[in-house]
Amino acid sequence: MGTIGNYIQTADWKNEKHVPVIKIEDQPEKGKPFDVHLAVGAEIPHPHTTEHHISWIKLFFQPEGDKFTYHLGSFHFEAHGESVQGPDTGPAKCEPSVKTTITLEKPGKLMAVSYCNIHGLWEGEQDIGF
Repeated sequence: MGTIGNYIQTADWKNEKHVPVIKIEDQPEKGKPFDVHLAVGAEIPHPHTTEHHISWIKLFFQPEGDKFTYHLGSFHFEAHGESVQGPDTGPAKCEPSVKTTITLEKPGKLMAVSYCNIHGLWEGEQDIGF
């Protein structure tokens, strides 16, 4: 019996379209809000079709020296071109991209996990220092 970590895939996001990318524009400061942009398909576009899409991205924080990980947010992308007329005929699609604002009191690591309905779970990470 394995753990879920055994099934999460990683790769360089510049070469693999499934890896969630974490981008931070400004240097984070302890106790001050800052913006975090999460996206899948930053360098190589990921399909956004009824048959093949990113369903969600989750953001976690692992504080330096702490045992436990904190879940910061879940972002679901619900529209993938589906409609009653059939696959890819709908009037709306969600891009797997979101911006959120967080405040951290300790340095650590941000981790994003995304889910592709065909290729499973993928992880990306970004170190955060003050």
